[in-house]
Amino acid sequence: MWAPEQHYRNREKMKKAPLVTRHTRTNGSTAISLKTKKRTPAHSTLLALPARRPFSTRALPFLLLPVLAFALLLASRSQSANAAPSRIARQDSTYDVTLGRGYRFERGGWTYVHLEGAPHDIGVQHGYLMAPEIADFYGVVRLEMTHNTSRSWEFFRRAGREMLWTKIDAEYQQELQGITDGLNQHGLKLDLWDVVAMNAFAELPDYYVPWLNEQTKRANAAHPADRPVYGHCSAFVATGSWTKDHRIVMGHNNWTSYVEGSRWRVVFDIVPRTGYRVLMDGLPGIIASDDDFGVNTSGLMITETTIARFHGWDPNGKPEFVRARKAMQYAGSIDEFTNIMLDGNNGGYANDWLLADRKTGEIARFELGLRHTKLWRTTDGYFAGSNFPSDPDVIKDDTTFNPDNASSSPNARHVRWDQLINENKGKIDTNLAEVFLSDHYDAFTKQTGPNLRTLCGHGESSSEGEPAWDVKPYDPSGAVQGKVIDSRMAEAMTFTGRIGHPCGTDFDAAKFLSAHHDYSWESPIMQDMDTGPWTQFRIGEHAAPLAAAPASTSGGK
Repeated sequence: MWAPEQHYRNREKMKKAPLVTRHTRTNGSTAISLKTKKRTPAHSTLLALPARRPFSTRALPFLLLPVLAFALLLASRSQSANAAPSRIARQDSTYDVTLGRGYRFERGGWTYVHLEGAPHDIGVQHGYLMAPEIADFYGVVRLEMTHNTSRSWEFFRRAGREMLWTKIDAEYQQELQGITDGLNQHGLKLDLWDVVAMNAFAELPDYYVPWLNEQTKRANAAHPADRPVYGHCSAFVATGSWTKDHRIVMGHNNWTSYVEGSRWRVVFDIVPRTGYRVLMDGLPGIIASDDDFGVNTSGLMITETTIARFHGWDPNGKPEFVRARKAMQYAGSIDEFTNIMLDGNNGGYANDWLLADRKTGEIARFELGLRHTKLWRTTDGYFAGSNFPSDPDVIKDDTTFNPDNASSSPNARHVRWDQLINENKGKIDTNLAEVFLSDHYDAFTKQTGPNLRTLCGHGESSSEGEPAWDVKPYDPSGAVQGKVIDSRMAEAMTFTGRIGHPCGTDFDAAKFLSAHHDYSWESPIMQDMDTGPWTQFRIGEHAAPLAAAPASTSGGK
C-alpha cells in the first residue's frame, strides 16, 4: 500500500537524492542545477529559486510537500472572502521550476504547467513537475472511489489494466507511462495501473460500477437509476446578436466535490508533437481537462456539463478521458470534435458539450448519450448547460431524468440561464459572464441565496440536498472554480479563471467538519477551498519576473 511518509522520510532513499549545484543569477535569484545520480547532463533540470521568500506551503521544497500535507490538512485557515486574493497572491511564484521543455509556476492560486514534446516526454514532465500534487490527488480519488462504491482499489486497477488499456491510443499510453516514470523518478512508487485508474476517476465509479452491478446482480447492488450520476457544472456559450461584439462568449463553472475541487487548480499549456497546441484547466496527473474547458490553436473552444441521472456503459468502448483529450488536441472544427467523441463512445462521463469555432462564429451543443446523440448548432443564438438532457430519446433511453421537476437543480439552473441570457441579450461579454457564474438567485424559490439550485452552487449551504442526485443536505460540493473566454481571447490563446467559488466565498474545512459529522469520512482529504482573484493565463507564460516567451513553434499545429 502506498504511503507518502515511506517515500519521503526514508533516509536510505534520500541518500540517493540528486546532487545540488548553486549558481547566482544577475536578477538576485539562485539557479539550482539538479543532476541525476548518473551525472548525465541530458537529465539535468534547472530550478530558479529566489534568494529569500516568506514561508508558505507552496514555497517548500517539493520533497516535503506530501509529508506536510496531512499534518496541515485540517488546520484552520479561516479568513474572510475579501482577504483571499491577497493571501493567494503571496503564494505567486517569482520563478519557474523546469524539467526539459516543461516548467511550472503559481499565480492567483493556480499552478500553470507547460508541457512540450513527444508523448512520453510530456508525461515525464507532468509526472515529475507535479509529483506532490499527483500524490495528494491520488489519495483523494482512491478514498472517494472505494468509499462510494464499496469496491477495492485493486478492482479499479484491474479495470484499467484489463478493460481500458487496450482501447487507449498508443500516444496516450505513452503519455500515461511517462507520468508514471516521472513520478517514479521523483520517488513516488505509484505504478501504471494506479495512474490509469486515477485518470478514469470520472467514469469507472459512476458509470462502469453501476452497469456492472446490474449485469452481475451483485448482492446489495443498486440499479443504476438508484445510484444517479452527480451533476457537474453550469455553462453557456453565446454568439451573434446575443453578445456585445457579435462574437463568441463562453463561461463555465466546474461543479464537483470540494475534496476534488480544492485540487482542480491547474492550467495546462500543452505543445504536443502532433495535433494542436492546447490551453486548458485540469487536475494533477490527469491527461484530459476532465471538466473539459479549453481552447486549441485551431480556434476550437470547448466546455461541457454532465447529463444528470445517466446510465449505461459499453465495456468495449474507448475511455472518455482519452476521447476528450484527443478531441481537444486534434479537432479543428465542430464536426471533427463530434466524430472523435463518437469513435468508441463507451458511455462514460456522458456530457452535453458546448462547442464554438472562433473561425466561423458558429456554436453548438452536442448531447452525447450512449444509445442516442443530438447536435444543435447556430451562428446567432446561445446554448446553456446545467446537467439537463434535452433530446427526448436521450432522456427516455439513456437517463431517468425528470424534465418536469421544477425544483431540481438542473431544471432550476436551466431556467436561470434563460433568464440571465435573455435579459442581457446584446450585452454579453466576459465581464458579464463572470457575473453570471457568480449568480446566487434560486429560480425555483425566487429568492437569493447560495444553494444547489444556483449557478454558483453551494451544497454546504443547502438544507435540502439534491434529490435528482441523491445528494444529502449540506453536501460539501458545488461550484469550485470558473473560467471565461471569448473569440478574441481564443485567437490569442488565453482565458481567465478563478479558483474557489466564483462568487468569492471561501470554504473552511475544519469549520464544516465540526458542524457536519456525517462527512467525517472525508476528513483525511478535505482541505480549505480559498477563492482567488480572476486571473488571466495565456500560452507561453512564465513566472512574473521572467520575460514571457514567444509561443513555441517546435510542436503542434
